[in-house]
Amino acid sequence: MSFGGFERGQSPSQPMAEINVTPLVDVMLVLLVIFIITAPLLAYAIRLDLPDIKAPPVSSRNEAIKISIDAEGRIFWNADRVDAKDLGARLAVAAKKTPQPDLHLRADKAARFERVAEVMAAAQDAGLTRIGFVTEPPTADPARATPAGK
Repeated sequence: MSFGGFERGQSPSQPMAEINVTPLVDVMLVLLVIFIITAPLLAYAIRLDLPDIKAPPVSSRNEAIKISIDAEGRIFWNADRVDAKDLGARLAVAAKKTPQPDLHLRADKAARFERVAEVMAAAQDAGLTRIGFVTEPPTADPARATPAGK
């Protein structure tokens, strides 16, 4: 069954040869906007302002546990929020694995050191021996640079 054109004088037996692409373009633009908005959210689930420290990168062949502490002191195991009591149990289970996983500690620079020390003590009590701190490389922004001697 073919559809005829809309022009006068055109016989109904001729099919319409034009495709309306406007709905397709509309849908593609909406999808593009959705992906532009959601893409940055997928990179890091926990927003932290890490300290800028120059340190050589560490290559790890073992499994790594990523523990994050945000500015309010909340603790995250990879991307899941955990309580302090649950953290100790999870660390104990991880310490029994062979080979023992590395612990990557990401702490916001506004986080209290007390909270960072509690997490480190819990890891040590569980028996984890390989703990590393994750930082950001320093930026070349002259406004953030501090004068020597201050």
